[in-house]
Amino acid sequence: MGKRVHEPDAAGAGTDVVLRALAEPRRRAILQLVAHDELAAGQIAAAFEITRPAVSQHLTVLKNAGLLQERREGTRRLYRARAEGLVGLRDVIEDIWASSLDAARRLVEAERGVTGTEHDQAAAG
Repeated sequence: MGKRVHEPDAAGAGTDVVLRALAEPRRRAILQLVAHDELAAGQIAAAFEITRPAVSQHLTVLKNAGLLQERREGTRRLYRARAEGLVGLRDVIEDIWASSLDAARRLVEAERGVTGTEHDQAAAG
């Protein structure tokens, strides 16, 4: 019997929102632009050959997903990436990665005829 998969909880739903936001290439590019620098909406829009309203929609999706923070300075809106917005996604990826590495280890051990007891003894010694 295989590993049981759990339905997403509230945190998982947040990860789904982040994944949907990151599925669009321009949104990933926007995040890269504001990863290290706070930029005004106009500066972000100037980096793309799409309309300002389209950029504004992308910014709204990223902000609603928790990936951007917005700060107002007079009439300008400034944006910066929020690394915290990626925590749930990073946890999912790390869990998948760890499971994959564990499965690969078991396959190699099975090919070599290493039993669980031998693995435990080798790790202890």
